[in-house]
Amino acid sequence: MTATHRAGHPLPYDTYREAIARETLRFADVVKDADPSTGVPSCPDWTLTDLTQHVGALQRWFCTLLTRLVQEPPRSRDVELGLPEDARDFPGWVAAGVPGVAAVLRDTDPEAPMWVWGEDPHARFWARRMLFETLVHRVDAERAVGLTSDIDPVLAADGVDEFLVNLRHAGIFAPGVTKLRGDGETLAFRSTGVDGPGEEWRMRLDPDGFRPVGREAEESAPVTAQVRGQAADLLLLLYGRRSYQDSAFEVSGQAAVLDNWFAHTAF
Repeated sequence: MTATHRAGHPLPYDTYREAIARETLRFADVVKDADPSTGVPSCPDWTLTDLTQHVGALQRWFCTLLTRLVQEPPRSRDVELGLPEDARDFPGWVAAGVPGVAAVLRDTDPEAPMWVWGEDPHARFWARRMLFETLVHRVDAERAVGLTSDIDPVLAADGVDEFLVNLRHAGIFAPGVTKLRGDGETLAFRSTGVDGPGEEWRMRLDPDGFRPVGREAEESAPVTAQVRGQAADLLLLLYGRRSYQDSAFEVSGQAAVLDNWFAHTAF
């Protein structure tokens, strides 16, 4: 059993580059023939138009950060979008951005130091982040139009890791995270592997905040609550797209600890 941010994580940089292109085109394919005014249940108050603009704009903003290798938090998120006037053209606009995104990622040194909002202060952070932003929103779009979603289990496990490693830094846009506290409880998320034992991620909740639990503490700290499920389901759970009460999960321990976690970690 491996744990947070250890063996296998992050994935090779080329994996992110290739997966971003695939996921972006999958997203564009889902929304291209859909009614742009369709609501997106997992993104309250958003339509497919809002979601599609968000995906395309965010990718272009990330690429601007990478191109400039910014060293300080940007004061503005304004970038040249080239957004079409007609919302029905947004899916094509997203797809048309794929070569440009690929070029930026190809030309960027993944180990180049730069500003990030998360744990890893290198350019590779933004490639990893772009992938899971796009992947989760692809699932949002599929659900909005009534399609069944699938997620590569290797990517899903890395997405769980990416979420948990960076979560404590997410207060800049998810203020609830800054209020997540506990009294020393340990919360475990365990994936059920198809071809192996899966992986486990542990988080400790303390009076001054929370943090991933390292190998040394794992063996001595009892687990207060645990959620067990397929990596893809865990990923969607952490992003608030599923409930731990769903039948896809095996849950043990104190439900109050889980309720406290999910009340503060949605974004």
